[in-house]
Amino acid sequence: MTCKKVEGMQPRMENPAFVSPDARTGIGSICNTVNPGGIPPELREIVALRASQINGCSACVYAHVQNLRKAGESDERVAAVATWRQTPFFTDAERAALELAEKATRLSGRSADAVPDELWEQLSAHFDLQQLSVLILLTRVTSMFNCLNAVVRQPVGMSWS
Repeated sequence: MTCKKVEGMQPRMENPAFVSPDARTGIGSICNTVNPGGIPPELREIVALRASQINGCSACVYAHVQNLRKAGESDERVAAVATWRQTPFFTDAERAALELAEKATRLSGRSADAVPDELWEQLSAHFDLQQLSVLILLTRVTSMFNCLNAVVRQPVGMSWS
């Protein structure tokens, strides 16, 4: 397979989250909360991958796929994240987390609660409040990095999320 360099895809600047020392400290603090927060690393990567797919961040999608492969996730599971509802590869807990990722990422244009009570009940059956906090923060931090990467044209293979 031959890969083609995409013209104009040089980063405009370093990711803004790392330019400002205060931003770096604040975002680093949130990341330090999310990473050891009682959610398995593979599930964190799957959730972040789904949010990045929705947001169209190629740099983050690439990074999360690579992280999942390094963690030993099967190609079937990694490839099926975008179509998780139609595949047998995910547990009920993972499905609830993926649906939360979708709901928390697609906030615009909604006409009802961002997270319906039925989904919250499913989430609560699988995750405690600490874990739910991590899943929510993870989804939003991922979306923030997706937006930052898009603005500065972060190329694939150089994501800072």
